Amino acid sequence: MTGTTDRDGPVHRPVGGRHVSVWAGMVTRADLRSEIFPVVRLPPPVAREESMMTAVPRLVLSAPSSGHGTNALAIGLLAALAERGLDVAGFKVGPDHVDAAYLGLAAGRPGRTLDARLVGADRLGPLFAHGAAGAELAVVQGTMGLYDSVAGRPEAESTAAVATALRSPVVLVVDVAAMGQSVAALVHGFRSYDEQLWLGGVILTQVASPRHEAMLRQALDDVDVPVYGALRRHELPPVLPARRHGVLPVVGGDAEATRAVRRLGEAVAGTVELDRLLALARSAPALTVEPWSPSPAAPVEGRPLVALAGGPGGSYSYAETAELLRAAGAEVVTVDPLRDEALPAGTRALVVGAGLPESYAAELSANRRLCIAVAELARTGRPVLAEGAGLLWLARELDGRPMCGVLDAIGASRDGLVVGYREATARTASVVAEAGAAVVGYKQHSAVLTPRAGERPAWSWEGGAPEGFVWRGVHASQLGLHWAADPAIATRLVSAAGVAEGVGAPA
Repeated sequence: MTGTTDRDGPVHRPVGGRHVSVWAGMVTRADLRSEIFPVVRLPPPVAREESMMTAVPRLVLSAPSSGHGTNALAIGLLAALAERGLDVAGFKVGPDHVDAAYLGLAAGRPGRTLDARLVGADRLGPLFAHGAAGAELAVVQGTMGLYDSVAGRPEAESTAAVATALRSPVVLVVDVAAMGQSVAALVHGFRSYDEQLWLGGVILTQVASPRHEAMLRQALDDVDVPVYGALRRHELPPVLPARRHGVLPVVGGDAEATRAVRRLGEAVAGTVELDRLLALARSAPALTVEPWSPSPAAPVEGRPLVALAGGPGGSYSYAETAELLRAAGAEVVTVDPLRDEALPAGTRALVVGAGLPESYAAELSANRRLCIAVAELARTGRPVLAEGAGLLWLARELDGRPMCGVLDAIGASRDGLVVGYREATARTASVVAEAGAAVVGYKQHSAVLTPRAGERPAWSWEGGAPEGFVWRGVHASQLGLHWAADPAIATRLVSAAGVAEGVGAPA
């Protein structure tokens, strides 16, 4: 990048119509990203075949930190535009099943996650293009603050990095309850911090009065930042079901969740300038990426039936899991661990994703008929893959309540939450991974299991004892994986399921 400089003074770099001063010799954020994580920094647009171009209008909603209302605004924006008749798609930065589920409910199509740590930064664009196919607008909800990262690698894994990879404008959601003209300094700082970032404007929340709004708008106008909406206090109602319910209100088709999404859509439609936001989204350039495809080289013949834990509103797994299973040759049928009393007839494998909430231990335990059916499936050696609370469901008991009894282990709830990524190594060969294979997974749980691992552990990682269980066809762990990082998981599972007779099949 060219610029002018005074001797031992700052370099004045033109950025987005402005000149940003950078002291000579200073390492900028863009320089750091290019040196450490070059895969995230995309090259300038080049001529590609039409099949490689993805022209989807898109926005990334983020905030200075958690708690500014980004989640409610993203859901409300999708719901408001879907009500207008637009085909919309929702994405969540990071591994969160819950936010993705509500974005999907608002959009009317599966909500998806974009997690560079779980799938690799090079897959973000292709996965986005796949999930947004046919959409007239895609909304990406950020995580934490714009430049934050759970794993401490913001140059590759923050919302800002995802926005840059997607060449998407960012709309910053700012809670201004205790702020006046300082909002201009805050937003200007976020815009200037990374010269690759395209900050397209802001939406203000918790505005106190018309006078307060006028003050904020004037301050932001002075730094050339568009305002796309100003929501008064309590205009964005906290109507979503309590987070302890996890994805269940969405997966279970709960009317409360549907009403909550509708109310958020109405709030956004009445306070946000939707047409201006659409114009900003449509100004995003085409992505020069080929959409991700779940199709393997050779699907398994015979279409074995794989039961996927979920409900009428979706599954407890990432959306790509079912797509990969079908592409590998499986017939995928949903089984509800809370309501169904039997596995689907002919079931040859069971997958329980990490989105199953721990807080429903009593309901899981009460469904004794399904527990018995799952235990029988596991004892026959058919593939049973369980992540997160799925591991607890397979245990002998949880908090004194009987579970499926597949694993000789006891679960107990604890205060506090274990959260974080793990770079794990497979300790035992299974349908999930060959022994010695390296994966990246995510843990989020409060309950602990005793013992932590079986005689044949699933995983180990630096600084931690072996974890999880591999027994016959069972692979169970509190570590959640994103199968798009290793599509061969689906192929191996379906291949193993194809050689087994199904539950309820003729003898």
